[in-house]
Amino acid sequence: MTNHEIEERNSWWLLLAWMIAVAATLIALFVGEILGQAPCNLCWFQRVFMFPLPIILGIAAFRADSAIRFYALPLVGIGAAIAAFHTLIYFGLVEEAITPCTRTGPSCAGEAMTILGTVPLPLASLLAFAAIGGLLFLCRAGVYR
Repeated sequence: MTNHEIEERNSWWLLLAWMIAVAATLIALFVGEILGQAPCNLCWFQRVFMFPLPIILGIAAFRADSAIRFYALPLVGIGAAIAAFHTLIYFGLVEEAITPCTRTGPSCAGEAMTILGTVPLPLASLLAFAAIGGLLFLCRAGVYR
């Protein structure tokens, strides 16, 4: 592959990653601000790691800059780890004694924590982080001769 072909392919992966990050951010804002469902502590931490991604991935997609993965992957990895833990709590796989989101604030186990009554918000967040991370791993550096 030539450098141009690699850059073109990378720009598509980055564009898809950006679109996922924008969608996840808009959904989180819609659920919190429009539907009025206050986020729990773990939701806030996931937002901290998701909300910068549309900005930095958008710039990287515009510039076809595959080096963004070095900056974005730490955000994605930490956000995914929090989302994975949150998903375990949602499905009851973590003991109640260490559940951080039901002591104060909203509960993560209610029907209000789903998208269209089916997909739990913590799982949707985990899937978004995983998809973004996967797309960033598909980005490759250019060929140097």
